[in-house]
Parts: sequence; C-alpha cells; structure tokens
Amino acid sequence: MKCIKILHISQLLFFLFLFSNQNIKAQKIDTDSLLTVITKDMQSARPNYNLNIKRASLGKRLAPKYLDFHLALGRNYYLINQKDSARYYYNYVIQRSNKYQDAFLYLINLDIEEKKYDEGVKIANRAIEIFPDDKTLRLKRITFYSLQNDTKNEAKYLKSIKARFPNDPEIQQLLFELYSTVNMDRVGAYYNYTTISRDDVGPWHLASVDYLRQRLWGSLIGRVSYAKRFSLEEVKASGLQFEVESHLFSKKNNYSYIDVAYSQDNAFPEWRLGYSYFHNFKKGWEADLGARYIKMQDNSDLKTLNIGLGKYIGSYWFNLRSYIQKDAPSLIFTSRYYYKTKYDYVTLIAGYGTSPDDRTRAAEYETRMSLKSFRVSAGFNKLIKSHYIAGILITTNEQEYSPDKYQTELDFAFLLQYKF
Repeated sequence: MKCIKILHISQLLFFLFLFSNQNIKAQKIDTDSLLTVITKDMQSARPNYNLNIKRASLGKRLAPKYLDFHLALGRNYYLINQKDSARYYYNYVIQRSNKYQDAFLYLINLDIEEKKYDEGVKIANRAIEIFPDDKTLRLKRITFYSLQNDTKNEAKYLKSIKARFPNDPEIQQLLFELYSTVNMDRVGAYYNYTTISRDDVGPWHLASVDYLRQRLWGSLIGRVSYAKRFSLEEVKASGLQFEVESHLFSKKNNYSYIDVAYSQDNAFPEWRLGYSYFHNFKKGWEADLGARYIKMQDNSDLKTLNIGLGKYIGSYWFNLRSYIQKDAPSLIFTSRYYYKTKYDYVTLIAGYGTSPDDRTRAAEYETRMSLKSFRVSAGFNKLIKSHYIAGILITTNEQEYSPDKYQTELDFAFLLQYKF
C-alpha cells in the first residue's frame, strides 16, 4: 500500500515537471515569435514603432531575462525620437551582457548624435576590448576624435587600425565613408596661376571662395569663382561663375555627385552640369558612371559620358577615369597616399586630353577637346593645428594649339581651408 502511494506521488511530480517544461518551451516559442513579428515590422515599408514598443514591453514581462526585447525597445524608442528611453535600454543590455554588439553600436551612434564625445569614447573602447576584430567599432572611435579636432588621437588610431588590418583593402574605403558622414563645415579659398610658353599668351588667373556643409545625408558646397586671362598684355576674358556642388548618400555603398555652375561672362561656359553615380564594391573597389553637359557662351553645347574605376590598397588610392566625348577621349589617372589623416596626403596625376571637369580650361573646352594634350600633376595636402588645411598642386600640360604645334602650360594651385 505504501509503495502504491509513493508511486502515485512520483507520477504526479513527473506530470507536474512535464507540464512545467512544456510551458517553458511554449513561452520560449511565443516570445521568439513575438520578437520575429517586431523585427519584420521594423523592416517593413511602414513600421509601427509605438505598437512595437507595446509588443516588446509584453515580451519583456513574459521573459524578463530575454535581452532582445530590451534592445528592441531601445531601437523603437530611438526611432520615435525618445532618446533618453533609448539610451536607458541600450545601457540596460550592455550592463547585463557583452554579447550584444548592436547595443554598443546604437549607443555609440547616439553619443555621436548628441555630441557626448567623452562618454562615446569610453563605450567604444569597452566595445573594442570585447570585439577586437570589429573594424566598425574602431572607425567609430576615430569619428569621436575627428569630431573633436583631436588630430593627435585621430592619427594615432588611424595608424593603429591600418597596422591591425595591413592587407585589408576595405579599410581606406571605410575611412572615406566615415569622414564623408562626419558633421563638419569648411570655408576655403583657392588660387591657380597659369603661365604659357607661347609668346603673348597668358598669364591666367583663377580664384574662388567656397563654403562646405557636411552632414549624414551628404555634403553641399557653394562656390564663387573669378577668372582673368591675358593675351598680348590685355585682358582677353574675365568674369564670375556661381557654382553648387553636392555629394548625396542614398543607400549603403552608393552615393551621387551633382555639380551645377552658371556664368554670364566669357571667362567661363554659360552652364556646366555634371552628375555621377558611385558604387562601392567589396575589397576596396569603386566604380562610377556619369555625364557632363557644357553650354558655351555662344550657345553651342557639348555632352560627355564619363566612366571611372577606383581601388583602395592600404593607404593608397588609385583611380582611372575616362571621358567619352565627340572628337577624342580624355583619360585621367589619379593616385594618392594618405600618410596621416584624411586631409594629409600626397598625390600624383597623369592625364591625356582635355577633361570637362578641368575648371581652369573650361572656357576653352570646345576648342581643346579635339586637340592633343599630355599633363602631369604633383602635390600634397596637410592638416595644420587641427583646423587649417593647406594644399599645393603643380601641373605641367603640353597642349597642342594647332596641328603638331604645342605650348607648355604650368599651373601653380594653392588651397587654404578652415574646418570647424
């Protein structure tokens, strides 16, 4: 009798255990399903962030140790602009687990947005200790120093990331993307002086001032240029040009370049329009496809198709661009070596033919595009005391001005900018 009683008790305990275990499994399945619903809604065309907050709150109550719901709450609160709540949940996840890399990235991005640079550096350093091979986190740390104009640490960690990934062709490309989305403003001045070997031709002067505004969506530049060209010691052409230039980021790995310039004076074309679409591929490759349109002051117009291919190799950047135009193609090969920050580099350029992007010779583009020219440029840019950018570029151009007759044109270009 006693044995039968013990057997009944054992069976009861077994069924209770089985029922409890099934409940746990059912709850796990239910919470996973709920998280899937939240994730799919956030990826949809019209996500309902407030409803997702209610769903994630329910999931948090059902499974308080399931940190994915806390992360989902942080993300959805951020997307409805309740950033204090978002920060709370990101920190909640980070304090309880080192496995959620996204929580670190979201919190770092929030620190960048709210200009909490000191806090952001601490979080970035902690994240890098946990995920030492993650390139994105290391780039985020560089972002904080760049935003604070801390050139010393910026250069230090640029050197560090290149040393850790010496053969990674994507690093320089990622750095370009990083610097292209840092909030920044620049004002600058540019001057180009051209001497010409042919008697009684030249010199030419081209000066401009510009203002650049760079944000997460891209950049916008306003520019005013003035040119004066001499011939037989008299002014052959002079005048002003007004220009707007922009880089617009669309989706990841893609961006567009737009340029619009207008002038009523004979020192420039009446209109100069340009568009290029850029796509970044894996392993540091970049390609672009675009078009240029130039309307001269005499109402003649010229159209050009341009194709480019670029490659990042360590600290080097190489680019070959071809302009397919009416009479003869133009080719430009550009190389750069970045030795410190984005603003510190040496460059070497070689080209054949006249390019529609050559601002110095744009007013003579129609006559030059059917003539031969060979040119080589060398120069460097340098960041000085965190705010000033200085540059110089020297170009020698062997230009055909009539069949088999050439003149040597020497350009001395100087750049000075202030970034803030």
